[in-house]
Amino acid sequence: MTERKPPGISFESWTDKQIREAAERGAFDGLDGFGKPLPHLDRPYDEMWWIKEKMSREHLSLLPASLALRKEAEDALAAAERAPSEAALRRILAEINDRIRAALAAPLDGPPLNLVPFDIDERAAKWREQHGS
Repeated sequence: MTERKPPGISFESWTDKQIREAAERGAFDGLDGFGKPLPHLDRPYDEMWWIKEKMSREHLSLLPASLALRKEAEDALAAAERAPSEAALRRILAEINDRIRAALAAPLDGPPLNLVPFDIDERAAKWREQHGS
């Protein structure tokens, strides 16, 4: 039941009183994000914000499959170059190479893939030069 504002009390102080009493009753305890600022308040309003955040959380893409694989290959190469060990580099490149080979065997939707598997030995040699191994 909603409490009516008593006469003679300003709306602001009545509102503050309602909030204070609710907080004292524990009505706000356990709410997600309690005490944390809302994310993205500094960004301009975008009516599609919730769709974009959902897609990001679910790792979904609007790109055709061939372009998404190109992006994954680019990201994998960058990750391989930053790899902490040669074994990690080889694992990263082997995984993306498997995906590239599969896409070459059964073409994906979208524009041509324009990728070939990475030469892992060549990339490992460059990694060793950069890391003094």
